[in-house]
Amino acid sequence: MENRDLTIILVHGAWGDGSHWKGVIPSLVNAGYKVRAVQNPLTSLADDVQKTKDLIDAQDGKVLLVGHSYGGAVITAAGNHDKVVGLVYVAAFAPDEGESLGSLLAKRSTSGGESIAPDNKGFLWIKYDEFQQAFCPDLNDNDALVMSLS
Repeated sequence: MENRDLTIILVHGAWGDGSHWKGVIPSLVNAGYKVRAVQNPLTSLADDVQKTKDLIDAQDGKVLLVGHSYGGAVITAAGNHDKVVGLVYVAAFAPDEGESLGSLLAKRSTSGGESIAPDNKGFLWIKYDEFQQAFCPDLNDNDALVMSLS
């Protein structure tokens, strides 16, 4: 299969969007791949899987799904699509059948989960003042600030 016959769909993690792949997209495109980055709504796992499947459906030919962090759970659920030829997990959750994200996080002594709080509608947020330490301690202060407010 040649590069132009394959579309790579990048699936972002929670508290992010497709722009988190900005360091990867140019290299893949320059290598001749068709690349798409899904913009999952992050309203529920089911919604994110459906949005990813919608993007898969819109592609001609075969698809390789690449998921980061929470995106690994999304590609696991969307990966049984007829067009999908493989799944790539980049520092991502890879739940087995019957496992949930919560059960995987519970296996860790610390998960950053203590910095996550629901709003009055039940939507989950990372506390702004704890965002960098809980979510992206390896980023510089400016990039972490922008991510915390986006």
